[in-house]
Amino acid sequence: MDKKTKDIGVESLSKVSPNGGDLEGAGAGPAPVLCFGEVMLRLSPPSDTSWLHNHNIHINLAGAECNVAVALAKWNIPVKYCTALPDNPVSANIIQYLHEKSIDTSAVCFSGSRVGLLYIQQGTDLKHGGVIYDRKYSSFGELMPGMIDWDEVLKNVRWFHFSAINPALGENTVAVCREALIAAQKKGITISVDLNYRAKLWQYGKHPSDVMPGLAEYCNVIMGNIWSANMLLGIPLDQALLAQNSKEAFLQHAKKTSEAIQEKFSACKKVACTFRFDKAPAGIKYYATLYSHSNLYISGEFEADNILDKIGSGDCFMAALIYGEYNNHTPENVIEYAAAAAFGKLQEQGDFTDHSINDIYKIIKDHAYTV
Repeated sequence: MDKKTKDIGVESLSKVSPNGGDLEGAGAGPAPVLCFGEVMLRLSPPSDTSWLHNHNIHINLAGAECNVAVALAKWNIPVKYCTALPDNPVSANIIQYLHEKSIDTSAVCFSGSRVGLLYIQQGTDLKHGGVIYDRKYSSFGELMPGMIDWDEVLKNVRWFHFSAINPALGENTVAVCREALIAAQKKGITISVDLNYRAKLWQYGKHPSDVMPGLAEYCNVIMGNIWSANMLLGIPLDQALLAQNSKEAFLQHAKKTSEAIQEKFSACKKVACTFRFDKAPAGIKYYATLYSHSNLYISGEFEADNILDKIGSGDCFMAALIYGEYNNHTPENVIEYAAAAAFGKLQEQGDFTDHSINDIYKIIKDHAYTV
């Protein structure tokens, strides 16, 4: 069915329980989402040598979970951010910046001696070969079990979020993630994971599918796509469906993958899959699905002839997914808002979104789509 716009309004915030892990539950008083992951500095030079002549380069805070935290705070969701930073003036600037974004940094662990860096040319994508990581021996990468008091950090938290980037860094960060997940599960906290796959990070002798299933078993919400679910969780790809190379086949595969994830991981109640395809010469086509209670909910299809920055789009989707679930929105509104937020981020420079809730609903109304 083709439509020009969709009549979706901003739904009122619902009451939430400080320790309620039930996605459908409600209680009293807002409680924070805790995002756990590494914050870095992203240096993004243009593709030519002008930055060397002009002594000028774009610098942004980076990190999947940090991007999620900033978006949630922008949308008035209480959020804490847990990371590791060295105790130095650069870290102090980072902390101050996050405070200005209304993020609680009381859970930051001050340890180690350096902030991680990554370099990527403007307009390219972290998923492809252009990224250069300089994060070895970073404070976060050297975290060990026992360094974070998870009982204290998770106090009164409603939702815990992390991504597959954390366990890609080493066996020690896998152990820290598992430590956090066990603590969160014991407290009845809703747990989500983004199946980010960064091939250049998995360099310590383990295949992602040997590591991630042991962490995904704690997760109530799993977000990724059919390809990352295969690489990270060992969920099979249906080559016959992929060969059709059609939206109908991809949607069918999303349902098949979602069902397989829920069958393999009994704690998982929601599965989200995104589909982002390049559109010649420089555009994008985007849609997404949410599998919940044995139903597949499909977002509108968003298209643009040009995009500004690919980085952070998936993180924006994850934040919007949490936003909708946190506020007990309908599945239809959750996936539509998440897809529109991710699509809107493609037109923003830098890692963080600056789009308001109303901006995102305007994106939904202003773009033609096909269900």
